[in-house]
Amino acid sequence: MTAVRRLSLVDIEASAAKADRPQGAVRIAIATRDMKGLNAHFGSASKFAVYDVTKEGWNFVEALAFDDASDESGAHKTEGDDKITPKVEALKGCHLLFCLAIGGPSAAKVVAAKIHPIKVPNAAPIEDVLERTRTMLNGAPPPWLRKVLAEAGVGAAKASFEED
Repeated sequence: MTAVRRLSLVDIEASAAKADRPQGAVRIAIATRDMKGLNAHFGSASKFAVYDVTKEGWNFVEALAFDDASDESGAHKTEGDDKITPKVEALKGCHLLFCLAIGGPSAAKVVAAKIHPIKVPNAAPIEDVLERTRTMLNGAPPPWLRKVLAEAGVGAAKASFEED
């Protein structure tokens, strides 16, 4: 079984009243090797940086680290050892998943967990991904994002989506 480590920052004063996700926030996960950039395929990501993004900005939620990951060839290290399900389980509650690549079976598991995978063609700093997401929330989000927002019950996206 794959071990999962979670690192999160806790605000002692706000922890008693802390909600799971701020009102109007989209929870995103970013596949990373170094916690600095979106620079990993889903299966080979040893870490995921998780943030809540709103129209105003973003907050770090937690870092997820996995002891065992696939290589970027798409082949798993040990035949029969499921490396994907523990990642999907750990990411539940996220709305969007940004990665460089994701295979079909992995994407199906992610979508079944109500997480929308987004393949990004080139590596980018995490801050760029966060700003891109914030900008999409402030503008006219593309239809796929409006659907995700409506399903997540985020802000006025539901009304906006229903008008189309």
